[in-house]
Amino acid sequence: MKKKIFAIFGPLVLSAVLVAILFFTPFNIDLDSKKVLADASTSMSANILRGNAIKNKAISSDKYVPFFGSSELSRISAFHPSVLAEKYDRNYRPFLLGAPGTQSLTQAMMMKSMGSDLANKKVVFILSPQWFVKEGVTKDYFNAYYSELQTYQWVKNLEEIDESDKYLANRLLDFSKVREDKLLVRALKNIENGQQPKKSDKQSIRLKLSMLSREDGLFSKIGMINKQKAIDKATKKLPEKYDYQVLDTLAGEIGKKATSNNSFEISNRFYNKRLKNKLTKLENSQKDWNYCFSPEYSDLQLALNQLAKEKTEVMFIIPPVNKHWSNFTGLSQEMLQGYAKKVKYQLESQGFTNIADFTTADNVSYFMADTIHLGWRGWLNVDQKIQPFLEGNTKNNTHYKMNDSFYSKEWQEKDPQEIQ
Repeated sequence: MKKKIFAIFGPLVLSAVLVAILFFTPFNIDLDSKKVLADASTSMSANILRGNAIKNKAISSDKYVPFFGSSELSRISAFHPSVLAEKYDRNYRPFLLGAPGTQSLTQAMMMKSMGSDLANKKVVFILSPQWFVKEGVTKDYFNAYYSELQTYQWVKNLEEIDESDKYLANRLLDFSKVREDKLLVRALKNIENGQQPKKSDKQSIRLKLSMLSREDGLFSKIGMINKQKAIDKATKKLPEKYDYQVLDTLAGEIGKKATSNNSFEISNRFYNKRLKNKLTKLENSQKDWNYCFSPEYSDLQLALNQLAKEKTEVMFIIPPVNKHWSNFTGLSQEMLQGYAKKVKYQLESQGFTNIADFTTADNVSYFMADTIHLGWRGWLNVDQKIQPFLEGNTKNNTHYKMNDSFYSKEWQEKDPQEIQ
């Protein structure tokens, strides 16, 4: 009888003991390891983006600068920001906070999780036009980078609830992955209505946050990919001295060689894998696409609000779309200029004035590596804006004046032609 009871309950008891040992032993990631932080800075792994332990330790130092963006950051080439910083021994190293599918909502949660680690720091934020589709971030992209840890951290640390908090609570409730958590749903519904979570839930929220933080401390390194070999290989293609004209010529030469099998100036590999066999379907396929009307504008406001709260200096990069490709697919360049006008108005009217708008560089040879991602000349021109911004010793003169109307449906649907 005892053997039967042990056979039934023994594994459960053993599992509980192992979990207790795992979560209550003092083991943690070695956050003082330079190698851990260096590997994480270019890894772009989901655990790093969803977690706090590693990225926050790096950002709190003076060495790493947050580069917020999406898939363009994942393509290591000779002119990638991490490569240029390494080759020319800049006084900063980019910490890449983005991956294919990360958009403003994910970025805003990461920023909130950093808190005062962003205070008075400089950051780079790449705003991709394709984020601003009609429905905003897709469910699959949101789910891939959704962080329970960062959400519970925000809920627990809430003191005074403002319009930003109400919008965020409402926005998170749009996603089924969030709605699976009944405790969190109750808290978010309270916040949405301008109220703190119920006292009966606060203890559970603290306990859940403690467990998630412990999990982050144990497992953040899982999935990290060391890209140092790729960076070192790319640096060898560059001259020893930084000279823009020399580098621009080199970028053109590399770009020409890399795009030799098509007329769109798209990298051969991308063209062969993603486009070559679909050209008939893709021709004029984007003629009705519009980036001027989207909830992404209000999601962006969440990120701006957090950056303003910490008095963070930001360099915004607005990349173009490959004009050869947009002409083929029918994507309107006039519409893209409308998107740029609208997003720049949202930035500038609130005091975010460091903006590098490259949307008119859409037909510069080898500016793009494919249809939408910055390429050889693109990254080099971006660097011409980033380097002086990050290495300059200018005094932080941020004067932000935030406007809650950017959370409204009216702003999301605002026609850029109506903006004066």
